[in-house]
Amino acid sequence: MTPPNRSLASSLFPVALLLVAMASIQSGASLAKSMFPIVGAQGTTTLRLIFASIIMLLLLRPWRAKLTAQSLRTVLVYGMALGGMNFLFYMSLRTVPLGIAVALEFTGPLAVAIYASRRAIDFLWIALALVGLLLLIPNGAASTSIDLIGAGYALGAGVCWALYILFGQKAGADNGVQTAALGVMIAALFVAPIGIVHAGAALLTPSLIPIAIAVAILSTALPYTLEMISLTRIPARTFGTLMSVEPAIGALSGLVFLQEYLSLAQWAAITCIILASVGATLTMGDAAKPVIAAD
Repeated sequence: MTPPNRSLASSLFPVALLLVAMASIQSGASLAKSMFPIVGAQGTTTLRLIFASIIMLLLLRPWRAKLTAQSLRTVLVYGMALGGMNFLFYMSLRTVPLGIAVALEFTGPLAVAIYASRRAIDFLWIALALVGLLLLIPNGAASTSIDLIGAGYALGAGVCWALYILFGQKAGADNGVQTAALGVMIAALFVAPIGIVHAGAALLTPSLIPIAIAVAILSTALPYTLEMISLTRIPARTFGTLMSVEPAIGALSGLVFLQEYLSLAQWAAITCIILASVGATLTMGDAAKPVIAAD
């Protein structure tokens, strides 16, 4: 392979890894939705986090982390935000198409990016995001309207995602990747009582275990690993820009795996939110850190 070809391959490789990571997350969400009729969104979140915590416990060995009282508080908030984000996102998927739920949830990291920059041009990204949200607001009898409660869950997941970013950066500075394993374990402990009360013995259904493990791998272990590799090989701004297309990947996954057809207005809304996220990422300060998906 000639040097130019090697350079092109080295540039495309992390991009390909990131695209696979995003596709993995959204296909995992599609698979998780198949568990809802048996254990509900509550039980699905519980099983996903339990198996994800076991996988990450074995891979990252979080018991080696050195925690102070202050860092423990940060990790606790980080883990609770992660659990709340997963739980609210799955609750939204009961009544909201996957692509729309991802777009609504993306307003959380978008708000963090805009707040970190606070430049005049950010008003343009805010306006684009608002246009996207307005296009998604239920309008009564319209067949393309979305469920207001489900939309509220997705926006709540966005708030949790914003907290996850803010506290994850602080926690990660202390213990690196081991923070992720600690966060998932705390998230599992936080959500498990809700899932157990809701689903009860159905959580032990043998046929669900392989699906739950697959969801944990697709939604957590595999994409997290690929994103970490990608982040070390491309600039943070490029990483964040590429991550901004995740709502579109979510919409395509919903179409392919769940037969969720969106209207032109809904596709326009998702496009507005993607453009707002791309714009905010490209104009943020050089020191700003990118968004890492964790649905």
